[in-house]
Amino acid sequence: MSATTALSLTELAAGAADADLLDARAKPSRPLLVVDLDPGAAAPTAADLEQAARRARASDRLLVGRTRRQVPPCPETLLNALDLTLVRAPGDRLCATDAAGHPATVAVTDPAAEAEFLRARAAEQPQAALVLRQVLVTAGRLPVPQALDLESLAYSTLLGGAGFAGWLAARGPRPAPPRATGDPVLAYREGGLLRITLNRPERRNAHGAELRDALATALDIAVWDETVREVVLDGNGPCFSSGGDLDEFGAAGDLATAHLIRTRAGAAARLHALGGRLTARIHGTCVGAGIELPAFATRVLAAPGTTVRLPELSMGLIPGAGGTVGIPHRIGRRRTLYLALDGRPVPAERALAWGLVDRIEE
Repeated sequence: MSATTALSLTELAAGAADADLLDARAKPSRPLLVVDLDPGAAAPTAADLEQAARRARASDRLLVGRTRRQVPPCPETLLNALDLTLVRAPGDRLCATDAAGHPATVAVTDPAAEAEFLRARAAEQPQAALVLRQVLVTAGRLPVPQALDLESLAYSTLLGGAGFAGWLAARGPRPAPPRATGDPVLAYREGGLLRITLNRPERRNAHGAELRDALATALDIAVWDETVREVVLDGNGPCFSSGGDLDEFGAAGDLATAHLIRTRAGAAARLHALGGRLTARIHGTCVGAGIELPAFATRVLAAPGTTVRLPELSMGLIPGAGGTVGIPHRIGRRRTLYLALDGRPVPAERALAWGLVDRIEE
């Protein structure tokens, strides 16, 4: 079977996805396989469908289903066993199809072409793609603090991997980012309201060490003071946040210490601790941490024209600011997987249909 050939359900049931994941050099082989859910000349039997679901649940590979239909022609048990299923949306009705569809599905205009795009993306960074799947599957069974630890441990592992090393080499050396000339985060309290504003517009509020530490300090005010009844998180400048500061990527010499900083000095656990008190207002191009952190808020309000994107896979990484925890709690692990595998911007309207944002407003 070639890398671009989709498995039939009968082939999946017969064990076509069960070959060893690692080749003789311990390199992942065919990390993502596409499964054609449309019945061919010989429709799968009920026993085939049951066996296909069992095989899918036990697979070490990413399995992405595809169908030319708007509603998958297979049992829900199989949908839930696959990592993701792509369905066809008529015309420009992506958002409507997603909003009405099964949470294990994503609507696209051409499921076959999109499935091949995802297969190629996983093949470019197989270690990161497979670790992403493992983290998403496991994190959903854990309390949030432990799920954040799992994400960070996996992220540190990938920082030492060949995929990230290749990305760093292709990027080339970068100078350290300039220090903030003012307060990287502003905190203003009025009665029971605390407004926290990311304030490095000249760097598009990139989530570097200075901004991270200042944000954690501001959030601690609300975490430890229950008289703060409402917290509003927003950002100055052209966007809420462009994500991790790329000029700082690769600067961590001690990956174990980096893990402890991410989990004990980062914002994700603090945002989660605020519970129903937190509203996030996002705008512009929200990349990586720029959507991972707001996803922990009870209310996410997006300005018109906002887009969200998870770019980490192309760097040989997974989301590392809480994205494998907060985003799945809103949209499920399968649509989170799609967001990370696809890597392209998603408009606010689609994020609203998924439940990643709660309202679009000025």
